[in-house]
Amino acid sequence: MALVELKNAAKIYGSGVAEVKALHGVTLDFKPGEFTVISGPSGSGKTTMLNLVGCLDVPSEGTVFVDGKNLADLNDRAKARLRAEKIGFIFQSFNLVPVLSAAENVETALHLAGTPGDRRAMAVDMLTKVGLGDLVDRRPNQLSGGQQQRVAVARALVKGPSLVIADEPTANLDSVSGNQILDIMKKMNEEMGVTFLFSTHDPMVMERARRVVTLHDGKLHGDELREGGGQN
Repeated sequence: MALVELKNAAKIYGSGVAEVKALHGVTLDFKPGEFTVISGPSGSGKTTMLNLVGCLDVPSEGTVFVDGKNLADLNDRAKARLRAEKIGFIFQSFNLVPVLSAAENVETALHLAGTPGDRRAMAVDMLTKVGLGDLVDRRPNQLSGGQQQRVAVARALVKGPSLVIADEPTANLDSVSGNQILDIMKKMNEEMGVTFLFSTHDPMVMERARRVVTLHDGKLHGDELREGGGQN
């Protein structure tokens, strides 16, 4: 069963002469355990597609299913709950809360998901898994860019999501930090079975993908499944 399905999904911004069709009737599905890149030039529709899948936007036409749910049937509260419980987000700008420590930033995901138990211990355990066990009390301005992105990865993974959406996660990192982050995400994909969907221009990410979906001008331009691609 697919974790994510898009059926003739389209997104239109504006109207009349100002109308822009950012996505044109895309039909795709993503199975549990995939490590997939959405590639294409700027303006190709990558981020638009991820926003639809992440319940951050709604299609103008067609349907999007996540975890078996038609997003059109969900109200804002239900979509927020789905995001909180099932979807983790990793952004190129890290999006950490500057006044919170690394552990507190990770704990926010557990609070939003309503996860019971010792949230501090869960956050510290996940930060340890991403190599920051000795930096849990540092604030973002006391961490390097690569370390901040590790905190963001820990925050996305700590609640045990089914899906992680990563929008250009290595764009603001040097090659060493970028490779380290990708190693962590690949390990979590293999050990936890988390599905990863990336949008990227980064060759490092492309090389590691088990599937590459290519968009151009909002249209599906290619879909390559590589050896060892997605778990069923």
